[in-house]
Amino acid sequence: MTSREPKLTSLAHGGGCGCKIAPDVLQSILAGTPQAAPFAALMVGAETSDDAAVWRLNHSQALVATTDFFMPMVDDPFDFGRIAATNALSDVYAMGATPIFTLALVGMPVGRLSIETIGKVLEGGAAVCAAAGIPIAGGHSIDSLEPIYGLVALGLVHPDLVLTNRTARPGDVLILTKALGVGVLSAAFKQGRLGTSGYDALIASTTQLNTPGPRLSTVSGVHAVTDVTGFGLLGHALEMARGCGATVEIDADAPDWLPGSVDLAKDGVRTGASVRNWSAYGDAVSLHSETADWRRDLLTDPQTSGGLLIAVAPAGVQAVMDLVMGMGFPSARRVGRVIDGSPIVVVR
Repeated sequence: MTSREPKLTSLAHGGGCGCKIAPDVLQSILAGTPQAAPFAALMVGAETSDDAAVWRLNHSQALVATTDFFMPMVDDPFDFGRIAATNALSDVYAMGATPIFTLALVGMPVGRLSIETIGKVLEGGAAVCAAAGIPIAGGHSIDSLEPIYGLVALGLVHPDLVLTNRTARPGDVLILTKALGVGVLSAAFKQGRLGTSGYDALIASTTQLNTPGPRLSTVSGVHAVTDVTGFGLLGHALEMARGCGATVEIDADAPDWLPGSVDLAKDGVRTGASVRNWSAYGDAVSLHSETADWRRDLLTDPQTSGGLLIAVAPAGVQAVMDLVMGMGFPSARRVGRVIDGSPIVVVR
């Protein structure tokens, strides 16, 4: 980026998964969309708010397809590309699949950003895909008012090993593989309040690929998986509750938190998306009356490229913890459970 170029974040009205349309607004939009005709090969479609679509190819292969893109949450173009690519691939991993290739989605304000800067965004995405062992095999680009980058991501999984967000069972323990607080740190960055260590923690979390996904599908007792992104922990836990028709309990003190995020939240730093999230689904969450606003903000905080939320039978908890810890996720924590009851979230 040249000294005369504007900062990436100054060109965007939102950033990262905080750009997502609020869940209640999205639901209203989709309610008016005609339902797709039934297709025998479509194993997972749009009906359950799952992470990706799944199409059965044959008796041993299913294709997982998803797309994700957003505006920048950081000013470094290479980091922006890395974050967006990691986030897009997360949905493939969350379904238990192994990525096979991607397509790039690029919208850039040509003329306001240099060719060099735009190239750095694409380089960041390519670096993540190279780390995942897959190519960016094509894509599409447009001249847009705001910088946008993301991927179409495709993967393969055995049809019997597909993981969804709707198959949790009462008695399951919930494990979250990454620390929370991405949105708070991102907001602090935009306010000029995030130090070097906080920025490093933000980048490390948002560029860590959720590679345990395919191996989780083979662990006995793993019943459901989703990734925690723009709707926050409570929002994605609610999708899991509604998918399985049971109550999800979340222990408010259980998740790990990214360094500095708690202090920043206590100091009033939050994203507009966390406010929209609570407004959208707060009526389906039972929150203790003494829960502090800052803690609610963290539990609804939008997570760009967040961790996997895993529902596993008690007998399989240690195997899951050993797996994810061994694959480089030291922030993995038991954060709740699934119990009999109406499809709501209860925060303890």
